Amino acid sequence: MQRLILVALLLLAALPARTEQLRIVADIAPVHALVAAVAGGRAEPVLLLPPGASPHHYSMRPSEAGALAGADLVFWIGPALTPWLERPLAALSGTGRVITLSEAPGLVKWPLRSGTGPGVVPGSLDPHLWLDPENALTWLEAIEAAMARADPVNAAAYAHNAARTRTEIAALDRELHALFAALPARPYLASHDSWQYFERRFSLPESAAILLSEAKRPAPAHLYALQRLVAAQGIDCVLAEPPLDEALIRTIFAGRNMPRILLADPLGAALAPGPGLYAELLRDTGRAVAGCLGG
Repeated sequence: MQRLILVALLLLAALPARTEQLRIVADIAPVHALVAAVAGGRAEPVLLLPPGASPHHYSMRPSEAGALAGADLVFWIGPALTPWLERPLAALSGTGRVITLSEAPGLVKWPLRSGTGPGVVPGSLDPHLWLDPENALTWLEAIEAAMARADPVNAAAYAHNAARTRTEIAALDRELHALFAALPARPYLASHDSWQYFERRFSLPESAAILLSEAKRPAPAHLYALQRLVAAQGIDCVLAEPPLDEALIRTIFAGRNMPRILLADPLGAALAPGPGLYAELLRDTGRAVAGCLGG
């Protein structure tokens, strides 16, 4: 036993010591939160996409491009969510520094139900994978493994932080299942078709999207179809992402009472970035959806 301990100590001493923290970049706030939770203060990840910015099209500032170029690790969902990142990351490909989370094995994946951005091909990957907590649990393993490879001296700390975060997310998953199990399955509208992963995970009704593309106002035929759906199903609630377009909602509910409007943002733009954002985002989403279901 003593000999094994001595060998382990010698191997640890042989590991390259880092003189500074890992330099880490994460694309969106929910990913940044998971990365920060695993880092546990041993690194301060940079959030690339500012709160309120669209993930589908964004022009990086020089400071953000510099952080990306100098990063030891970059975690991103993939080109289905942030196509503008594909070219800058190409220069880092093959170095082991870029972790494309949408390619992690074992993920729950669904195709798009409708277009959500310019150039989107129907049937391609719905990139809102983080809204299924099962995917977050899978990503924690990938994040931990990447950090341990880049900074093996702190591998045990990353493993501890990842295990703690997995426990917290699993508990939140049970909490949300219990919340929705006690509510009726009432139909509702959503401003964007962003919630498929959340709805499928918690066996919720499939929402109908008002906006099928960020770039275009809905066609008259689509608005008419929504008016008919509202009348047929008695829909009286809208899950709306900021910025809120009340005029569009009034058009859909013309001749009827204005619906209850509950705000929910899949990126958590109104939340403070950091390790607690992911759980707060899912919990806030749960409250908003429950408000629509509960009437």
